[in-house]
Amino acid sequence: MRNGRWSAVRVIWILALLGVVVAAPDPAPAGFTPVRTPAVFDVRAFGAAGDGRSIDSPAINRAIEAAQTAGGGTVHFPAGTYLSASIRLRSHVALFLDQGATIEAAPPERAPYDDPEPNPWDTFQDFGHSHWHNSLIWGDGAVDVSILGPGLIHGKGLVRGNSVPKGGADKAIALKNCRNVTIRDITLLHAGHFGILATGTDNLTIDNVRIDTNRDGINVDSCKNVRISNATINSPFDDGICLKSSYALGTARATENVTITNCQVSGYDEGTLLDGTYKRTVTYSRGTTGRIKFGTESNGGFKNITISNCVFDYSRGLAIESVDGGPIEDVTITNLSMRDIVNAPIFVRLGARARGPDTPPPGVIRRVTISNVVASNVDARHGVIISGIPGHAIEDLRLSHIRIAYRGGGTKADAALEPEEKVTEYPEPDMFGNMPAWALFARHVHGLAVRDATFTFDQKDERPAFRLEDVRTADFDTARVQRSGSAFTFVLRNVWDFVARNTSGLKDVRRERVERDAF
Repeated sequence: MRNGRWSAVRVIWILALLGVVVAAPDPAPAGFTPVRTPAVFDVRAFGAAGDGRSIDSPAINRAIEAAQTAGGGTVHFPAGTYLSASIRLRSHVALFLDQGATIEAAPPERAPYDDPEPNPWDTFQDFGHSHWHNSLIWGDGAVDVSILGPGLIHGKGLVRGNSVPKGGADKAIALKNCRNVTIRDITLLHAGHFGILATGTDNLTIDNVRIDTNRDGINVDSCKNVRISNATINSPFDDGICLKSSYALGTARATENVTITNCQVSGYDEGTLLDGTYKRTVTYSRGTTGRIKFGTESNGGFKNITISNCVFDYSRGLAIESVDGGPIEDVTITNLSMRDIVNAPIFVRLGARARGPDTPPPGVIRRVTISNVVASNVDARHGVIISGIPGHAIEDLRLSHIRIAYRGGGTKADAALEPEEKVTEYPEPDMFGNMPAWALFARHVHGLAVRDATFTFDQKDERPAFRLEDVRTADFDTARVQRSGSAFTFVLRNVWDFVARNTSGLKDVRRERVERDAF
């Protein structure tokens, strides 16, 4: 009986979405408990025109308020273009965009957006991370909300910079202190500074979204219990999926219990993911972005994170960064396929930018495992970079089943370079310039294991494959490295407890303490 009643409810709900009037059933027999059908609120019934010319946000907000007053329901957008300023999410309400339905961000001179709310903590992160109400769609403290597709959210009237003019907006979707949120099946185009910014939002599901945008795709900041899956994100000028833990809520709150799986990130020209042309014509000063990243905002740190089955195409590589005092702990990353990577395929950085109250001390990075990574046509300048700072080492980092093919071309002059520490600088793989090792550079690390790793280059490279500085307990087992003339495989400086077994072209090597050595 239960399954039968639930199936009937689903049919009624679908028919209601399609505009079909359902006749009332015969009176229920005595003792029968009626099942409440979901309430559907069509935005056109509240005055929305959907003609791409009229400003529809007042009507949309009336529909949302009516749904909330009724105890919850679905606000339905039939096919059409709904020119809007700020849309305010409310608890127990879903937005459903039909195929052919577009919510388009209006120019602010026609429809001013909500003002950014005051934030006494906005000196510790940029403006976009510090305010949420100045957005196309925003929720503040909302519970049990959804934004569902298959329609389009077009941020045409949004800005993308670090400042917003009065009446303007810089985010497509912004969530602050929300709970139980689902975003599924929608498409975002040209979405401003952030396509989706979620801060202090717990129990968040983002599934099967497509984002083709001019800055960040998805930012998850100080959130707990997050699932991102089946997302395709093109963001040439900024990060595709970025985990952060800023001080925007006035506390150092961790981002924790996060899974990211079955996603693709890229840096094609904006708009060419959705139109299917995948162009690569725009020139970028530091290389296209479009990656998966932890940081840069990292006051609260990151704990218990899993990333799996993701594709990087024409983008920067994986970046894991703690520079504002927070810990990064218990991270598992596996099954990454990368191609045409414009900087380091893997970048792990512990620094001391210390942007937060009272200049927080450096955090920690420990218990990180990265496995089953395949990368090809990787920029040769950087290699894998794992870099702590003096007195603060990255701990217990394991790389296994790695296959990276670099372009090569490094010179003997590159091999003699001495990268600066740059302890307080903004972290990016190119911050150190060209690196003195072509496969992997590790500095200030305690506990480094490299297992079953293959590194090759397309052009002759005269740098050593590996350079280790201030490293304790380094274990290389079955490292297959392409050789180039007289270039060394390993260069060691201030290394303790070093082992290399089954390394191509070398006998097994063990060193208890090395100040300077090369072989």
